[in-house]
Amino acid sequence: MPFDPFRYAHQHRNEIAWLSQNTNHLVPPEVIGPALAEAIRERRYEGYPYGPGDPELLDLVARDFGLPGQRPFLTAGGTESLYMITRALLAAGDEVVASDPSYLIIHRFVELSGARTKNLDIYAPPYRLTAERVREAIGPKTRMILLIDPLNPLGSGYPREEVRAIAEIAHDHHLLLLNDVTYRDFADAPALAAEYAPESTITVWSVSKNCGIAGLRIGGFLAPPELLGTIARFNTNDLGVNVLAQVAAIAALGTKGDWFAAVRRQTRENGARIRACVDGVPGTSLPVYPSQANMMVIDVARLGLSPEALQQELLERHGVFVRAGNYLSPAHGKKFVRVSFSNPPRDIDRFVAAFPEAVRAVAHGVIAPAA
Repeated sequence: MPFDPFRYAHQHRNEIAWLSQNTNHLVPPEVIGPALAEAIRERRYEGYPYGPGDPELLDLVARDFGLPGQRPFLTAGGTESLYMITRALLAAGDEVVASDPSYLIIHRFVELSGARTKNLDIYAPPYRLTAERVREAIGPKTRMILLIDPLNPLGSGYPREEVRAIAEIAHDHHLLLLNDVTYRDFADAPALAAEYAPESTITVWSVSKNCGIAGLRIGGFLAPPELLGTIARFNTNDLGVNVLAQVAAIAALGTKGDWFAAVRRQTRENGARIRACVDGVPGTSLPVYPSQANMMVIDVARLGLSPEALQQELLERHGVFVRAGNYLSPAHGKKFVRVSFSNPPRDIDRFVAAFPEAVRAVAHGVIAPAA
């Protein structure tokens, strides 16, 4: 039976440094814990939530983005938003200008709609799309541009002028622009495409990463009313999104200004420690540094290592869970592992100690046995 890293990691969850899913483990427990405890004491889980979403939460999301005319919509995580958007707005034969590497779940949703992605190879400087390449890729079947900013898995961020230029291309060509900004709070100077093409931009947001509540599955999108209405036809949560998730999101978004700067600062310090470690392992490198998100990729191609073998070695022998690149790139997934680092320093200590040893073990074929 093939080794299942997620089954192994969940079985040993109290022993694992979880650097694999870009999750945020730095939010102070007092931010969300008391709000959830109170909701549980009140047994709010016994009843359905208000179907359209808690008005306080919707207001917090709207204020967080500051996009006039853009209405927020709640879904069970940002991924559900991506599914709804692609199913609602794409049809058989449509094309979506996208990238490789990318968050490939979106590409799969595009294909479920009968459309296809036109993947531009970005595994080379500047490690992101450019307005020029997007413009050249547009053809008669192009319906949408996918702009993930900051970009999972590379950690690349888009300068404001590039976001503006891509948004203007979408406007001029009457295209939809799907702007996934899940990691924007980690960026130095994030920009929103909807500032420049509000009539054609759908902005997908999440509190999984910035607010550290990935397990509660809540996110959503913002869109102009006419697009929101079209997308909402594919909503399966007519009875509302998880009530405890909404309570947690209100607690986190309402106080984010008080604590997120410390999360970003620790994340950047962790990234610097990982860079120093990688610099000390010949044959490995970071294509993008500093990351504008809370993850980046470590290239191991020059060593000819299997990212899957390295993932397994780190997980089984050292209790450090990183992600092999095949999940994120058809063209380049055999070249890298992705590591996320919104984690306590002790997790980074474990990575720094384990990574050189794991690389040596895999290079010499001395790997941990499958569990």
